[in-house]
Amino acid sequence: MLDIQKTICHLIATLIGLLGLIPRNWASRLSDVIGRVMFLADKKHRKIALDNLSYAFANEKNPTEIRILGRQVFKNLVRVVFEIGWSLRLKRKDFDKYFRIEGLSNLRSAYEKDKGVLILTAHLGNWELLTIIAAMTGYPTSIVVRPLDFLPLEGFFGKLRTRFGGRLIPKDSMRTVLGSLKQRNIVGLLMDQNVDWYEGVFVDFLGRICCTSKGLALLALKTKTPVVPLFLVRETWGFKAELGQEVPLVKTGDMRKDIEANTQGYNRIIESFVRRYPDQWFWVHQRWKTRPYCPWPREQ
Repeated sequence: MLDIQKTICHLIATLIGLLGLIPRNWASRLSDVIGRVMFLADKKHRKIALDNLSYAFANEKNPTEIRILGRQVFKNLVRVVFEIGWSLRLKRKDFDKYFRIEGLSNLRSAYEKDKGVLILTAHLGNWELLTIIAAMTGYPTSIVVRPLDFLPLEGFFGKLRTRFGGRLIPKDSMRTVLGSLKQRNIVGLLMDQNVDWYEGVFVDFLGRICCTSKGLALLALKTKTPVVPLFLVRETWGFKAELGQEVPLVKTGDMRKDIEANTQGYNRIIESFVRRYPDQWFWVHQRWKTRPYCPWPREQ
């Protein structure tokens, strides 16, 4: 069984690597075509994306504009795959040609506090290339991830994400995260996906209540580790990484309220980037799936 998984993992790497041989301008055009086809063919995820976009931009965009934006979302997702293949051929000497970092001083200032740094990020642009940004900063980095159910694909992404020295931490391994922070590592967490009610708190995101992981807020409150936002977005020439200023920690002594307040603040930061780059966010995810429990019947 293990040999079969390794073979499939190698096959996945080979196929994605072949995509990376396609010139970038051709890959962009192919992404447009394939994205359009997927938008028409994938009814389930098209509906999720359009519903999410309609809620988020109900007062800003008409149905035609929402549909156009929905197609752009699918094109972006296809480009992510082509770009992953392209990245497999990158060497460290190529980084400066295709990637630019803005706000690196914000990360340096936070790191100088000698507590490590917690990175707030999201599935925006091409998040799978964030490990390249980590390598460019030169700081030891760990990434909190949810292991994939399909083991060969998990094997491929494990190698991809650690290619330039990053370390992966399963999302349920809080002890490992704390150990990394004690070693003054930078630890990245993607905070824009739905979680079950017992894993998160209910706060606003894009005008709707959603269940957001409380992990980042808990870590920041317990360890006093600075939190710095980082988002990688696609530009016409390449990729731009934006490192924001350290997020002020809300700490009143009421743990429940502090978790909610800090988590709400993190959502506001993610929301600001999603609104700036709406075509580059992962709208096909059921972000608002988990709903607050109401023990009594709603009024009609």
